[in-house]
Amino acid sequence: MYITLRDDATRGSRTGRTRVATTVLLLGVVSMLTDISSESVSAVLPLYITAVLGMSPLAYGFVDGIYNGASAVVRLLGGWLADRGDHPKWVAAAGYGLSALTRIALLPAHGFAAITAVVTVDRLGKGLRTAPRDALIAEASPPEALGRAFGVHRALDTFGALLGPLLAFVLLAALPGSYESVFVVSFAFAVLGVAVLVLLVPDLRPRRARARSSGATDGATGGATDGAGTGPPPRARVSVRLVADRRLGRLLVAAALLGVLTVGDGFLYLALQRRDDLATEFFPLLYVGTNVAYMALAIPLGRLSDRVGRGAVFLGGHLALLAAYLVAAGPGGSWVVVVCLLLLGTFYAATDGALAALSARLVPAAVRASGIATAQTVVAAARFVSSIGFGLLWVALGSGGALWVVAAGLAVVLVPAVLLVRPLDRVVA
Repeated sequence: MYITLRDDATRGSRTGRTRVATTVLLLGVVSMLTDISSESVSAVLPLYITAVLGMSPLAYGFVDGIYNGASAVVRLLGGWLADRGDHPKWVAAAGYGLSALTRIALLPAHGFAAITAVVTVDRLGKGLRTAPRDALIAEASPPEALGRAFGVHRALDTFGALLGPLLAFVLLAALPGSYESVFVVSFAFAVLGVAVLVLLVPDLRPRRARARSSGATDGATGGATDGAGTGPPPRARVSVRLVADRRLGRLLVAAALLGVLTVGDGFLYLALQRRDDLATEFFPLLYVGTNVAYMALAIPLGRLSDRVGRGAVFLGGHLALLAAYLVAAGPGGSWVVVVCLLLLGTFYAATDGALAALSARLVPAAVRASGIATAQTVVAAARFVSSIGFGLLWVALGSGGALWVVAAGLAVVLVPAVLLVRPLDRVVA
């Protein structure tokens, strides 16, 4: 596949099906640097909490729930601010900056309350930035190549997620037990990501661009125009009607059902590590395996979603997740670990960009960030519930028993999810 840069100013021509906007690539670099930062910390956090700080799997389950769910509190706020102010770049910058500060805040955090507070602030920053960033990607890309654009972004994002655990592995190999070194280097990469966003990413304004386009069209057809659309863009209104839209509602219900049965990566890795007695210094490499698969498949699956439907690929990703649960709950062995990581990477490559691309096309352009944020909020809240519930199941049944229960539940809810999501591919191009 060939990827060429496309000047955002020529977006209206939409002639190159294989072209990816410069803005998309720059946002990919921002996400790559940020993921080097965040994933280097995430790769050591489960062991840091359970082995170094001595907390239980249930305590880790709560922290992991915060990690997955706290962003739900502000995702809608981030989308609303981006739509209302028509400056998604600066809302995203605020979120990236907030998360960057938490890397250095981990240094003095040693108790359960302190760790929880830092993780919460980090996830609030993620929640604030995600929808505005995805709205920028959607604004810079033609609708027929939206899956490809998100795939390219997610591939760069995942390259950072691959390098982050490797960075943590190298630092801990050179300085055994020095988790502080991971936190400091993580902070440096986060600052670099914020700098690229602020200095290089253009300040796209979706509503103003559409107001100008509408004005130009009116002028060409002899209609009244306000100086070719130079007047202030209309305000975006985010209301319950957005969520109540029947098509978006179908996606939200399916995302919620599937989200409550999506176990956090850290739990799967802890289960594999304890079952197969993997050396703790190799723990960060489990994240690397998943991210290799994610990075390799993000663009191909994004292109596939443009052809066969984003809903179909989204559902197929959850089938891969179900297979990962079954493999992780079964007999041990090095090949089993590899297969599980490949399946988990496939799940992320199939679902992450597809959900954003699908929700972006189910709402009007003026409230696109809010539509994306609504879907992401539902997923984040559902995964918070999932993490707490799986922590309780682990305590009651052990890791293997808990995985079997979640796998059975996911197999059941996939049936209504298919009925809800598949019709969306027929109404969204």
